[in-house]
Amino acid sequence: MNLPLFEQPWPDGDFRFFQLGFVVDDLLDAAARWARAFGIGPFHILPRAQNTCRYRGADAVIDLQVGVAQAGPVQIELIQNHTTGPSVFADMAAITGRSGFHQAATLTADYEAKVAQFVGQGYDIACELTAPGQRIAFVDTVEDFGFFTEVVEETPSFRANLARIAATCAAWDGADPIRILGRRK
Repeated sequence: MNLPLFEQPWPDGDFRFFQLGFVVDDLLDAAARWARAFGIGPFHILPRAQNTCRYRGADAVIDLQVGVAQAGPVQIELIQNHTTGPSVFADMAAITGRSGFHQAATLTADYEAKVAQFVGQGYDIACELTAPGQRIAFVDTVEDFGFFTEVVEETPSFRANLARIAATCAAWDGADPIRILGRRK
C-alpha cells in the first residue's frame, strides 16, 4: 500500500488518538492564539461545567471550561481548570511548573476492557468521571510518556458531536475563530 506522507493507517485496536488536550491559563486568549498561529479553528467554547469524579480513589469535583477545534485528523482541546482542590489537571502543572500539553485521548467502544488493559499494564487511573451517558478515564501514563492518556467511551451522541465539530472546522473560512456555545436544552 503506497500512502502519502503522514497518511499511514492507524494500528489495529483502540490506539487511535483522536484528541490532544492542553491545559491553558486563559481559554479565550489561548484559542485566539491557536487560531492565529496555527490556522486551527473555529474553536467551539463550551460552557463552564462541574462534574463529579473519582480522583485518585476519592470522590471529587472538577470545574472546567473547554474549547475544541479540529486540526486535520486530530481534535485540539484547550482546558481552563477552575477546580479549587486537587485534580488531574492541576497534577500536570505541579509536575511541569506550567500549563501545556496534558493528554492524548483515545475513543473506545469497550470502555471496561480498555481501562482494564491499562490497569493490567500497571498504570493507575488518576481520575474517572461519568458525564451524562458517557465514561471517561484519565490514565496516569505521565512517568512513562510525559502525559496522561484519556480513555473516552464511544457513544453515538459523542461521535455525532465530534462529526459536527469536524464538519464546522473543515468548512471554516478563517472568520469568527472563537464560537461561544450555550447549553443544550
